[in-house]
Amino acid sequence: MDERGPINILISAIGGQGGGVLTEWIVDAATLAGYPVQATSIPGVAQRTGSTIYYVEVFPVPVKELNGRQPVFSMYPAAGDVDVILAPEFLEAGRVVEQGYASPGRTTLVCSTHRVYAISEKMAVGDGIYSAEDLERACGALAKAFIGFDALEVARRNGTEVNALMLGALAGSGALPVPPDCFERAIREGGVAVERNLKGFRLGLEQVRSGVVGGQAPAAPQPAEDRTAQLAQALGARSAGAFRALVARALVQYPAPLHRVLEEALHRLVDYQAPAYAEQYLRALEPIHAVDREQGGEARRFRLSETFARHLALWMTYEDAIRVADLKTRRGRFERIRKEMGATPDQTVVVTDYLKPDLDEIYGILPRVIADPVARWAERRWPEGRPTLAQHVRTTSVLGFLRVWVLGRLRFLRPVSHRYHLEHAAIATWAAQVEAAARANYDLACEVAQAAQVVKGYGDVRRRTLRSFHRLLDEVLAPVADLDRRNGQTYALSRRMLERGRRLILADPQGIEPAVALARDLVARAPSTDYASLLQQASSAT
Repeated sequence: MDERGPINILISAIGGQGGGVLTEWIVDAATLAGYPVQATSIPGVAQRTGSTIYYVEVFPVPVKELNGRQPVFSMYPAAGDVDVILAPEFLEAGRVVEQGYASPGRTTLVCSTHRVYAISEKMAVGDGIYSAEDLERACGALAKAFIGFDALEVARRNGTEVNALMLGALAGSGALPVPPDCFERAIREGGVAVERNLKGFRLGLEQVRSGVVGGQAPAAPQPAEDRTAQLAQALGARSAGAFRALVARALVQYPAPLHRVLEEALHRLVDYQAPAYAEQYLRALEPIHAVDREQGGEARRFRLSETFARHLALWMTYEDAIRVADLKTRRGRFERIRKEMGATPDQTVVVTDYLKPDLDEIYGILPRVIADPVARWAERRWPEGRPTLAQHVRTTSVLGFLRVWVLGRLRFLRPVSHRYHLEHAAIATWAAQVEAAARANYDLACEVAQAAQVVKGYGDVRRRTLRSFHRLLDEVLAPVADLDRRNGQTYALSRRMLERGRRLILADPQGIEPAVALARDLVARAPSTDYASLLQQASSAT
């Protein structure tokens, strides 16, 4: 028996990434090079609910040297027994590594470092995105060689495909005894978009030969003046000058740790509404920054101001029907769709938007005097959630586009609208709480500022998160902070309870109830229980 074993190749891909074609190319190239080869696959259920596993084994001895003997191939990979892992998306690489297929002493891992977000990442109320840094660290530590680069960006820039780039990277890795010309012949004989795929193969080969190992080096930081110029250009001639003036004022008025946040925030606010709205933002930030300075925030790099400024900008640019319509009718969106679809200039691309606003979103853009009575009636009529109005709008048709475009031009209604009044009343309550907390305890104020993270989404999700946010301040923070004041403590209990409540809401928009119950229990037990025991109870519950 020949003790030499096959070279094992595991390909993990999601729907639409061409994993099957990539597998065929590898099999054909190995066959053209004269090596015995076998491929199997286990299909996933659907995109992101189950990746498809392709498995290829190549016996590294030419058929003509085996003298009629047949190698024994496996139908499925075993953990720790894989020589090459190919992943056309970064989380797929992480998934395979987590399952134990990579081996630090054996495996060459080739992957694209771009992300296609999983359903669980998109559904999270907070930031549910898996850390790219953690993925890269795991891939580098648990593979013998890690070849990672953003294949999607390279493919889009050069008009080719990610799977062709992966094939080129495999050829350049040297993990297979198959010469590059055999891979090119496999692409030609496959007959699918031959020139595009050959171009991608050569680009992938060049990426490896140019030394893309262990992920890409971080890009050099962009100079501040270049960022400002790019952001101003994106706003167009009408608002660019006002935006530059606002940025110049903010850079003088506020310290360096806030500059990047303020620049992005001002751009977002001008784009969302108008320069005057961005000035309103800066005025709202002033009292928080003033108390931050008073409380020695400079030693903490103005953490309170930075947290408040970031969440204030996000809150003030809440999504309403006007914003959605504006974004859906921008030229850049249609250009991006054409590029992603690979449409040529002479091809027609039809875009249909599936919209499902509920009653709150519809009357929310109307002036308060009209909308307030309707809102009170709707709350009584449908306390658990408003009816929705499903619409399919073809935004590439003249009438469909104009219908959505006109809605996006109604910004002038926003400052007098029902929704604006509700959002800014909540913002004022939150800002007052942050300022009051800052005068009591700096770290508590930072936690109150961070609490705005829970206010997310639109429609029913927005109503639930906003309701939970108010309960977090009124039913968790207020009684526990009063307990801290009576005990003359440093608000450790308030901070822990506030963080607990915030995390519960981020896990479930209606998940504030356990924190409310615990806060009530702590207050009830306080007269007969020492503070250290209360703190221990809150910590163990957390």
